[in-house]
This record gives sequence, C-alpha cells and structure tokens, in this order.
Amino acid sequence: MRSHFCGSLVCLGLVSLASQALAQEKAQEKKPSFPTNEQMRHFRALANPKLSPDGKHVLLQVTDSTTDGAKSHIWLIDIDGGVDGGGSRQLTFSPDSDRMGERSADWMPDGQSIVFEAHRGDHTSLYRLPMNGGEAKPFELKVTPLVDESKVPDFVPPPKGEVKKDDKAEPIAVDAGGYKISPDGKSITLVIEDPETPGEKRGKDAKADANWVNHNEHRERLYIMDVATGKLTLVGMPATVNVRNAIWSDDSQRLLAMADAPNGASDLGPSGSVWLIHTNDLAHPTDIGMVPTVGGLAWGKDDTLLYTATSKIDAPPGYDDLYTRTLARDGAVHDLTDGFAGSIGRGEPTLLKDGSILEILDQGFDTMPAVFKPGATKPEIVKLPVATLSALDTNEAQNGWVFLGGDGAHPTALYYMAALGATPKMLSAPKLTTDDLLTVAAKRIEWKSDQFTIQGTLYLPPDAGSKKVPLIVEVHGGPLGSYTDNYAPFTSFLVGHGWAVLHVNPRGSTGRGAAFAAANHNDLGGGDYRDIMAGVDFVLKTESIDPDKTALMGYSYGGEMAGFVEGKTTRFKAIVSCAPVIDQQSEYGTEGGSWYDRWYYGKPWEHEADAWRQSPLSGAAKAKTPFMLIQGEADTTDPLGQSKEMYRALRQEGVPVELVTYPRDNHGPLGSAIYGSPVRETWHGFDARQRIVAFFQKAFGEPAK
Repeated sequence: MRSHFCGSLVCLGLVSLASQALAQEKAQEKKPSFPTNEQMRHFRALANPKLSPDGKHVLLQVTDSTTDGAKSHIWLIDIDGGVDGGGSRQLTFSPDSDRMGERSADWMPDGQSIVFEAHRGDHTSLYRLPMNGGEAKPFELKVTPLVDESKVPDFVPPPKGEVKKDDKAEPIAVDAGGYKISPDGKSITLVIEDPETPGEKRGKDAKADANWVNHNEHRERLYIMDVATGKLTLVGMPATVNVRNAIWSDDSQRLLAMADAPNGASDLGPSGSVWLIHTNDLAHPTDIGMVPTVGGLAWGKDDTLLYTATSKIDAPPGYDDLYTRTLARDGAVHDLTDGFAGSIGRGEPTLLKDGSILEILDQGFDTMPAVFKPGATKPEIVKLPVATLSALDTNEAQNGWVFLGGDGAHPTALYYMAALGATPKMLSAPKLTTDDLLTVAAKRIEWKSDQFTIQGTLYLPPDAGSKKVPLIVEVHGGPLGSYTDNYAPFTSFLVGHGWAVLHVNPRGSTGRGAAFAAANHNDLGGGDYRDIMAGVDFVLKTESIDPDKTALMGYSYGGEMAGFVEGKTTRFKAIVSCAPVIDQQSEYGTEGGSWYDRWYYGKPWEHEADAWRQSPLSGAAKAKTPFMLIQGEADTTDPLGQSKEMYRALRQEGVPVELVTYPRDNHGPLGSAIYGSPVRETWHGFDARQRIVAFFQKAFGEPAK
C-alpha cells in the first residue's frame, strides 16, 4: 500500500523543482526563435500610409493574419505617439458579413473626416468617417445602366413579354471602384463598372449564361460625385475604352483619365490612352495622344505631365523610364532615366514644391526614393535607414513624409520624417507579428557569369560557421522581377530548419538597368540558368555549405526555372516548382494575356524552335531529380495544365514526382499564402509549406522536425 505521507522537506523540494521547471518552460517560450509553420499563419501586413493634412497623424491599412481572417482595417497613428508609448488605435471594425474589411483610406482635404472602401451588404461602398466621433456612413451609389444585354434581339432566354425594349431603366446600386478626392474636397471621382441589370440576372438565373469572348458591352466608366449631395455625374468617355483611374489637377478644375481598350485588346498590343477632362465640360474629354504604355501619371509644373512608360532601350513590357511631356498633344518629351543603372516606376511620380520630381527607384537590392532636379543629369538618392521602401506618402503641403520599410533582419515598420532626407523615426504602428521571432540579415554577394556581374543575397543559419549546412536556392518570379533586401517570413522559416537560403537576381532581373533586364531575350533557361548555377558554385567555394545537400525552388518564373533545372542538371537533391510555365506553346494559348511572353520569344507558331527550346518540358527526358509541383487550380496566369503536363511527363519518365493542387486559388493568392502574407484561404499555405519541408528533409536524409 502506497503511503500518502509527504515529509515537509521532500514536499518543499518537489515544489521547488516544479517551480524551476515552470520557470524554464516560460523562459523557453519567451526565447526568440525562427517562425514555425503555424506562426507563418499569424503574420499581419501593413500598407497604404496616408499623412494627414496637418502632418500630425497617419492612416494605416493593417491586414489581420490568416488565422484571423485576413481582413483589413484602418488604424490612426499619432506622429508624436512614440514607438512604445501608445499613439495608435484601430479606427474601423468589420461586421462578420464583411470578409475583406476596410481598405484604401484617405483624408478629406480639411482633415475632419476620412473616406474608405468596404463591402457591407451586397456591394462595395464608399464610406465617410468623421474624426470627431460618430459612425461611418456610406455614400449611396446608384447609376442608371447604359448597357442591358437582355434587350438585344437574340438574348437567351427570350423575355416572354415581361421585359420590353422601351422599358425605362431604373438606377441600380453599384460597387465603388478606385476613387480620388479633389484637392478642394468638393468632388470624388469613382470608376464604376456597368451594373448587371435585372433582365441580365434573370438570364443567368435561368442558366442562359454563354460567354461570347471579347464581346462584353459593359464598360468601366468614370463618374464624379458631389460630396455635399452624393450626386453622381457620368463623364462622357467614349464606349471604346475602360477607364482605369483619374488624376486631379491642383485647382480641381481638370482631370487626366487613364484608360485601356476593352475586350482583350491588350493581348494584341499596348492599348492605353490618356484623356483630358475639364470639370465644366464633362461631356467632351480629349485624347491627348500619350504613348499606349503609360503607367504612373501625375501633373507636373506649368502643364507638364510626369509619367512612366516603356523604356527607350528595348526591354520587357513593364520595364519603364521616367518621362516629362508638355500637355499639348505634340508636346516635347524628355526621358529622365535613359541609361539609368536601375529600375523606376513604382507608383505615380510626385512633383515637389521646388519643381523637382520624386520617384521610387530599385538599384541592386535597395529600393529608395530619388529626386530628379531640373537640369540634373542623374537623380539624388534620399538616404533612409531601411533597405527596401515599400510605400511613401506626403500631404498637399509636403510638411512631412511617412513610409513603410525594412530589410532582411528587420520586419516592415512605419516611419516618419519631417522633410526628405531628415532623420526618420519609427512610429507606434502595429507590428507584423506579436511573436518575438528571430531574423537573419542578408549577406550581399557578387560573382561573375559570362560577361555579367550577378548579385545575390545569402541567409545563413546561426550554426553555419560551425558546420556545413544544406542550401536552398530560391528563384524569384517574373522574369522581370528581383529580390530586394527585405524581410521575408518564408526565408526565416527555411533558415529555422538549419538551411542556408540563396536568392539570385540573374540576367533579366530589375534593378540593374534596361540592358540587364533585356539580357535574357529569347534565352529563357539559358544564360539565366548559368547565372544561378554560377551562384551556387560561388557559395559552395566561399561558405560553409554541404555540397551534397542542395535543393532549389521557385514560384511562377521561379517555378519555370525549377523546371529548366530539372532537365539540365542532377546536382540538386530535390526541386520544388510552384505555379510554373512548362510548355511555352500551351501556356501562350491559355494564359490570361500573352503580350508579355511575346517579347521574349515571339509568337510560338512563328518561332516553334525558340518556344520549345525555352520550355522546361523539352528537358523532361533527361530529368532524374525528385520533383514536386504546387499549383492553384484557379490560376489564370500560369494555368493548371502547365503543372499537369510536367507531372505526366516526369511520371512517365520514371522520375519521382508529386503534384499538389489547391482549389479556388489563383496565382497571386497561393503565392501569398506560401510566403506568409495574410490570405483568406486558412490552410493552403500551411499545407504547402509542410509538404515542401518534408520533401527537402527526405532528400537531405534529415528526420522530420
């Protein structure tokens, strides 16, 4: 029989031991660590900082973590609140019925209220929230439909008499599109898509829902709303365009409207246009004859336009230069960045009070603001304490600046500076995560490949100096893209498994000038592949890396490069390809748009040999490395069929291959899920990450952790 007696000293000793164990457990809980797979679901996102008109407050869009539903909310940050001394509070909250939350907030010019978008009820509405207290109230947005396809003679099913062609159209509630507030605060522009009419809805409900491709009569139209009355007035843009957005002049008397041709015209070539609108004559916009590739656009000084458009040097679509042009239709054009050894065009240019132009630049692994002064031959870089600037804003008076930024070792945070170039201070914005997580600074490296100097960043686990560690090579999307020195939760997640991570910006990447961005023209899987492999050779020679434990992965173009690597070398133990291009010919015919790919190798039926040479599928017969494909089933950028083609080919070649698909996910959302951004699909990113890790662990002969 066991005694229940416990001597006092023994009991005290047991209590002491238990207390010590509990203390150690708590200490271990608080000890910083690299993010786990579950913690990857708990990262928030910061976006869209907006400085108040008086320069004392900031609106900030904070997106909840994946586990919390990935809703966005608007926060108010006080400039003088300090980092830990308060000064931040959540302004908006969402009902359960709103899955997206509040977003795209901006100040009214008097600073007494803010405007934001939210989907509450059946439509996305524009709300106004007073800053002195009270509830946010929506503007009532209804338009009389200009298009009703149910009234055309061959509409199916026939109306059976309940709808007549001469029936008067009634106003219909619509979704708010991208809005812009006029500088005087009296008007707001809205881009609104023609609504579905009751007759059209009846047809869909009856399953008469054939889609006549590229014959949609509905348009995205520009309206101007009177803030005082809520009245919407249609701008008389031609029915041959879809409006993208509008830009107010400083005096609120004119607008520049950016538009595109509808019904897939951009697949035939650039179709953009810019229209001048006078607010006292909304019925007669004027096409001012801009180049069709205009991206960012802003009003400059003395009727000069500031804009980004295709670079003077032949480069992939989306690689832009910064230009100025006088407003006149045949106005003189000046290229401010011709030959610049970097990339520009993130957002709209900004006219500074002294007549200079501010634009965001990528140069190497850094993203920073730069000032183009009149007459200067090169921009002046604004020094910041962060390597990667992700957002920048000022107010009309330019009496302060706010920005989001970080680097490999420091998560994105919100900063304020009183003037450009002044010493910034970090504000008390919500952090990306509530966990105390370890980060790793990027080690910047360079190596030679052919005639190029290639740049990369290496992230090493803490024990890399004491032993040889496995290496994960990761390839960015694009090809027209790049890695910057920015905080990446997924990189920390991989490093936390004891693996080094190498990011490479091969030829074809941004940040190194137009010629470098164009250097993979008609050579996908050629020189860019050699650049990556030369980087692997370099780190094997210079770092404590285990040459027998290397793997490679990538998303989009990175997934395409993974496919090239599969058929060109056996030096990796495992390869993961996410949302790849596998067959250039079938991709070209089924992707959302082909203009971008056409620049690289032309129309595949006219350049069959080039298209096949630049298809990873062409190397399938030589493949041997275990290969994993990860794919969103709703992907319109690199459709599901691409991964299926590679899976079938490798399976029939006897190569160990796995294919994992995710319902509902399109290209961007699945990538965001895997890499740790907030998404509404709760488990897809978690599942993909655990499969990737298990795949690498098996290849490296490591036990599951």
